[in-house]
Amino acid sequence: MLRLLLSLSLLIAAPGALCAPHRVFIAGDSTAAEYGPERAPQAGWGQALQSYLDPAAWEVRNHAKGGRSTRSFIDEKRLDAIAAELQRGDVLLIQFGHNDAKREAPTRYTEPATAYPQYLLRYVQLARDKGATPVLVTPVARLLYDFGSLLDTHALYTQAMKQLAQREQVALIDLNDSSMRWIRALGEQGAKPYFLFVPEQNKADGTHFSMAGANAVACLLMRDWVALTPDLKQALKRDIDCEVRSAGQGTAPGKPSWVVHERDVAVSQRGPHGGAGPTTAYPFFADATDLPFVLRKRVLHKGAGIGLHPQHKDEIYYIVSGRGSYVLDGKQYDVGAGDALLTRSGSSHALQQVGDEDLVVLLAYPR
Repeated sequence: MLRLLLSLSLLIAAPGALCAPHRVFIAGDSTAAEYGPERAPQAGWGQALQSYLDPAAWEVRNHAKGGRSTRSFIDEKRLDAIAAELQRGDVLLIQFGHNDAKREAPTRYTEPATAYPQYLLRYVQLARDKGATPVLVTPVARLLYDFGSLLDTHALYTQAMKQLAQREQVALIDLNDSSMRWIRALGEQGAKPYFLFVPEQNKADGTHFSMAGANAVACLLMRDWVALTPDLKQALKRDIDCEVRSAGQGTAPGKPSWVVHERDVAVSQRGPHGGAGPTTAYPFFADATDLPFVLRKRVLHKGAGIGLHPQHKDEIYYIVSGRGSYVLDGKQYDVGAGDALLTRSGSSHALQQVGDEDLVVLLAYPR
């Protein structure tokens, strides 16, 4: 395995010295496939993969097709189409399992302990014969709960793929594991926006992704691919900070995370620092006394303001809506929605609402 990872690392480091980018090919099913705008919002993780990779270094060739298994993909000569393009230095991602498990479809079904790994081995051998690097990817999880527990619908196929990877010394990305942890961390209701919604059934399709889900799963895959081959970081165009934990895992004792609704914290106040009123203040998380920063929202109603005062800590105002007259160290600025105002310690500032619309401001500063 060490020899394989070192060779893959060298291949990934090479594109900068070449004129053409390396290619990553995807052989897979509907969960990885690409969909046109007419199928929106349905998307596969494969169509989101290129957004993570610098196209000057890596080009994604997505051959995944809905409804295919390891067997039918080969029978339809789709693997032959990949073989015609695959070259030394390329990578072949191989993800099947959803349709291999369909016993009712004899042209697709593969027995997990025998036929499934045998078919997978043909993909692996093709890549190696071409001088490319095969990477096995366990089937992505379904959003399918039963009595409050997420079901592992691909356990036998995941196990078979892992055994093949170990036996043949093939790099493996366990997308089944990471996507199950991702779904569990979101929860059954929280995961629904990441899957395709079927309006006529008023429920989520637990297999196929929305664009949000496709991007999230592509991030999980990229994170684990980079873990296998750290040199791939050089080609990243997006962050892959998508580690997933169980709900509440990693939270420090006595430091709970929670949600606050502004309607529950609203306080009517006169304008602070000698400013005119009326205003409405929203002191978010005021009870979290160990929080190192303060976040507040203040609505300056008509005629209201924050009076001129010296600043003893760095502070940021962000204008959410409305218009105002802002004075910073004696200079006046017309400000409105989308403007961010940084006041450093030692400066003085004031903000006055103008016009007929409320001036809504977010404030952040160290505690």
